[in-house]
Amino acid sequence: MKTCAVSSSAAAAPERTAWGAIALFCVLWSSAFAAAKIAVRDCPPLTLLAIRFCIAGVLMMGMAALTGGLRMPARRDLLALIGLGLLNNALYLGLSWSGMATLSSAFTSVLISTNPLLIGMLAGPVLGERLGWRKLVGLLLGLGGVVIVLRSRLAGAGAHEDVHGTLLVLGGLIALVAGTLAYKKLKPAANLWMATGVQALAAGVALWPFALHYESLTQARLTLSLVLSMGYTIVAVSMGSYYLWFLILGRSSATSASALHFLMPPLGLFFGWLILREPVSWLDMLGIVPIAFGIWLATRRNV
Repeated sequence: MKTCAVSSSAAAAPERTAWGAIALFCVLWSSAFAAAKIAVRDCPPLTLLAIRFCIAGVLMMGMAALTGGLRMPARRDLLALIGLGLLNNALYLGLSWSGMATLSSAFTSVLISTNPLLIGMLAGPVLGERLGWRKLVGLLLGLGGVVIVLRSRLAGAGAHEDVHGTLLVLGGLIALVAGTLAYKKLKPAANLWMATGVQALAAGVALWPFALHYESLTQARLTLSLVLSMGYTIVAVSMGSYYLWFLILGRSSATSASALHFLMPPLGLFFGWLILREPVSWLDMLGIVPIAFGIWLATRRNV
């Protein structure tokens, strides 16, 4: 039975780079922003997420049953998984999807992909991971790239992103970083399908009161694009990418696991352009270069 906890022997062993899982995760995670942008055109974001998490949670519980892992975690682990679900699902996606209602999917993906920079800054004091000169230079490079993209998108004659939406996405980014660090700190023990299922159901239950208060089901339109995008975000993203993320995170340090996000800025811009025909400026391309290189430096193991 696969569990989320990392044994002491596994922790002592050298990290193995699962390039296949990393590549698939990068594609699924970065393409999710374009799929979400399509979905929120026909359904309010909180309602959409509440439905998505409840369906995904039930399906993941079914996967746990099929793999022999449908066992209730210990009380401490169950509470940890519920808390992680609120951070990694409800707050992260609730805020970022609400922000994406007035932002492009490409810009949203670039903002979220900077999470390794924050993790690199906080992993030292929170997890005891050392921050050397290479990581410090990487953080500064990544910050410079973010400033270039933000300036391109929010200031000047070519500005086309909403400041309020940007603040919501930044709130979602902080929640994702907190969830990643909390996962490494708490190390809840459970079957991986069970763990992701509990998190999804916790997020779905938590989001329903807000969805019913701030939104209305009458705002939703049952269209083919909504059904297809919803199906993609449930199966490929909630079940696929989150399973891969926690699988990778359970086998690596927080900073090393987050290294795979250096591919997110170009992939996010690519999917936004390919699927939604969102514009990409030369300043966007210029900004993702120091972001990608900075994240690579900040998360690279010492040699």
